[in-house]
Amino acid sequence: MRINNWKHFPWLVFVILATVAACVLYAGNFHPGRLPSWLQLPPWLIQEPTEHHTVGGTPLGLWFGAISLAIFIFAVLLSLRKKIPLWRVGTVQRWLRAHIWLTLLTIPLILLHSGFRLGGPMTTLLMALYALVMVSGIYGLFLQHLMPRLMKERLPAETVFEQIPHIRTQLATAAEKMRDSFKPTPPKKPDAGAPAASAAKTATAGAPVMASTKGELSTPVARAKSATGSAVTAASAAPAAKATEAEVKPAPASVANAAVTPAAPKVETIGTPTARVQSDPPGAPVARAEVPAGDEPAPLPPVAPAAPSPPPSDKPVAAPTAADAAPPAPKPAPAAPPPKPAAPAAAKPAAAAKPAAKPALPTDPASEAVLVEFIDRQILPYLRARRGDRMRLNNPRFSDDTFRFVKLRVAEAYRSRVEEIQNWCDERRMLDVQVRLQHWLHAWLFIHVPFSFLLLMLTIWHAFVTLFYY
Repeated sequence: MRINNWKHFPWLVFVILATVAACVLYAGNFHPGRLPSWLQLPPWLIQEPTEHHTVGGTPLGLWFGAISLAIFIFAVLLSLRKKIPLWRVGTVQRWLRAHIWLTLLTIPLILLHSGFRLGGPMTTLLMALYALVMVSGIYGLFLQHLMPRLMKERLPAETVFEQIPHIRTQLATAAEKMRDSFKPTPPKKPDAGAPAASAAKTATAGAPVMASTKGELSTPVARAKSATGSAVTAASAAPAAKATEAEVKPAPASVANAAVTPAAPKVETIGTPTARVQSDPPGAPVARAEVPAGDEPAPLPPVAPAAPSPPPSDKPVAAPTAADAAPPAPKPAPAAPPPKPAAPAAAKPAAAAKPAAKPALPTDPASEAVLVEFIDRQILPYLRARRGDRMRLNNPRFSDDTFRFVKLRVAEAYRSRVEEIQNWCDERRMLDVQVRLQHWLHAWLFIHVPFSFLLLMLTIWHAFVTLFYY
């Protein structure tokens, strides 16, 4: 806490007045001849003579000691007040101001209590502890005024002290990623346990689905086309048709079956241009004998409504075959129209084409090798070090010379990377400076706080022994 504001002025006046009053009382009781004639104490402030040969054992000396002990207890309670911020017994700032000025008031009180003598071993030990506590406290008060100015001059940006280890780790990780980016990626080893793809699957994996398989066609030829993705000849489709005919047989006609009017069967036909077996050469008529068994048109139902003529289409009509000469079959229930085939890639407008990728920057293996060696030998040890102030890169002049030399060894395209690494080292140096200043600012507490508690306990013991055994 800084004591150069007006809030400390009342405390300063109080301490000065209390010190003057204590000195007048001490002189009026123990050295009345040293007081001027115009400054004489009233009789009720002068103590009666006692048998004690020390000032501390007199009533006035005991008052000085009791007030000092009460101030010690109040000073120790400041740490408890900081840990319980919800206490409504004054703000922490007021407690801290009272802590500073009241402990300064104990200096004249302790000297007057002891009569400016050390006394025995116990009182000598108490005076040594008291001097250590007061010197460490005054040193900490001086640092509270000095450190803000130093941190403002040496630190362009202050970081939260608890986040400094995390930021150090991030800097080291960034350097490792840059080093790994310069190293070539090793090729992936194939899995020995994975089965190799067969030649047939490789050949048919990318074959487009024929138009005849997009509808609800269930003929053996259509099934064969959808399974293989290619044209099927009559010779290859015949075994599949026989197997299908053997597995699925129509139920025998019976009276019970005749009483129930069956639903219109799904007509299988190969009369459509898309389901017709490919011929070689294209456009040649397909003979009836070449139609696989089981693909014959279904028999006519008892009542067949006249099918409307299909609208004219722009598609070319294939040559008539023997299957087309058969009596017309009833049309099946309308199915969902097949999706329109995707337009060829060549028909896409030029504006929809993706922009060409930016050409990769030329690489320099020699520059990358220099950077990898520099990062491994100097940067990573410095960024990972627990005490960076012991490394050579912690010196700003040495760091500037080192990075200037590295820039001369690499190509122009890699100098921006060198500057990025230099920024990381500068940030690490600033973090080390902040850690060092924080240690200076708070290290005195490791002496002041424990010795203050020890001084309080020994003072209580000293008061107890003095009151009951002397």
